[in-house]
Amino acid sequence: MPLIVTNNGSYPRIGDAPEAQRHRRAYARAERGEISEAEWRAVEDEVTREVVLEQIAAGVEVPTDGQVRWYDPISHLARSLAHVTINGLLRYFDTNFYFRQPVVRGPIRWTRPLLRAEYEMASAASPKPVKPVLTGAVTLARHSIVEHPPYQKDFRQLVLDYNEAVAQEVRELAAAGASVIQIDEPSILQDPASINLLEETLKRVASWKGTARLALQVYFGDPGPILERLLALPADIVGLDFTYNPGLVEQVAAAKPGKSLGLGLFDGRNTKLEDPQTVLRALDRILPHVRAEECYLQPSSGLEYLPRDRALEKLKRLVAIKNQMRN
Repeated sequence: MPLIVTNNGSYPRIGDAPEAQRHRRAYARAERGEISEAEWRAVEDEVTREVVLEQIAAGVEVPTDGQVRWYDPISHLARSLAHVTINGLLRYFDTNFYFRQPVVRGPIRWTRPLLRAEYEMASAASPKPVKPVLTGAVTLARHSIVEHPPYQKDFRQLVLDYNEAVAQEVRELAAAGASVIQIDEPSILQDPASINLLEETLKRVASWKGTARLALQVYFGDPGPILERLLALPADIVGLDFTYNPGLVEQVAAAKPGKSLGLGLFDGRNTKLEDPQTVLRALDRILPHVRAEECYLQPSSGLEYLPRDRALEKLKRLVAIKNQMRN
């Protein structure tokens, strides 16, 4: 079975080398009003090209844009929607990172494309197909402050209105030529009772994906308790975080998945480099039981939680393991 190495989502914007500090320096200058908006956007473009090409140089076959323009996974999309403003900082799950919390003050409405231009810029810079990533509606809703009374009484409607924005973004990305579009829904592992609602949102999103393949990604928790439901959801690829449950390898093998998997066998939050033999044994156990054309080898989550040099080493080791499988 073909095994494709992909990044999961984010990638560190800043490194130790002086040239890898320009994003931080430019951000500080932009905050002080010392450079124009156009000059700041030019730096973001430059760093995006750099991280895309760095992933490819490591051997990654499906890179992402590194989410260089994202302050965090929640506010990036939410801030562009009607009747949503952005509040203070809150810890993102159990990480050491924070997100700016959306405040929903009226009916959520999508007003303009956001991710398409970001995708097109990264795609133009890449000799490999770039995978756009966006946060799903359940996770957006669970991380929002709700001041609009109808939503306070009806969480489902809040999710569905967020999902219309997600679906429109997917439509734009598909029209721009994206071959794989990833939806991140980490909240479902803390809120498994919403699995039916997640299924409803994905059906709607899938109706707009055109010829693109839709990837559902879950992380920051053990997917084992709802594995069968996750595998049955209307996504072409299901990405799983294997770092929370050592028994998940056997559980996935026993499930005999009928669709492609994103195998998050490398910890995206831990600087320790994985033992190749341990990962190879897991792949040998899982892959013969997957009834699909290919699977994806990837970190368990985005890599922004790591120093840049260690994120790069993780990707290189993923590629080395994939090459060992081929040999």
